[in-house]
Amino acid sequence: MLGERLALLAAAALLAGLGAAVGIHRHRAVSAVPASGGAAASEWFDALAASRGPAGDAERTTCGVILTARSLGVTEPVLPCGAKLLIRFGDRSWLTEVIDNRLQSGGRQFEVTDALAQRMGLDGTQRIQWRFASRS
Repeated sequence: MLGERLALLAAAALLAGLGAAVGIHRHRAVSAVPASGGAAASEWFDALAASRGPAGDAERTTCGVILTARSLGVTEPVLPCGAKLLIRFGDRSWLTEVIDNRLQSGGRQFEVTDALAQRMGLDGTQRIQWRFASRS
């Protein structure tokens, strides 16, 4: 478990360094992709996830994103803002990005925006899988 966390932190640090070097272009688009799309090339990680709840009035995240009812993205306390991720729940996957680093509640590793939770069919706190999106 400690080895997995250290590997995850090392991967996050590498991703942050690469993002700083090349500049991460942030977009708010999320699209459904086949669950098998490249999964063999990267390891999937298990995590607990839940909706962060409805966006507050002009709520700004730690990444500088102003949330609306249509915002799509995830909150994760370790990964850098703008990190591109594939989130898998059931037999579908969604391409998304880290838009916040401060969880609203405990007991989970990820929070997804309310709009993304609705698209995913995520109800309450449930187990998902995630991996870094590969550049293709």
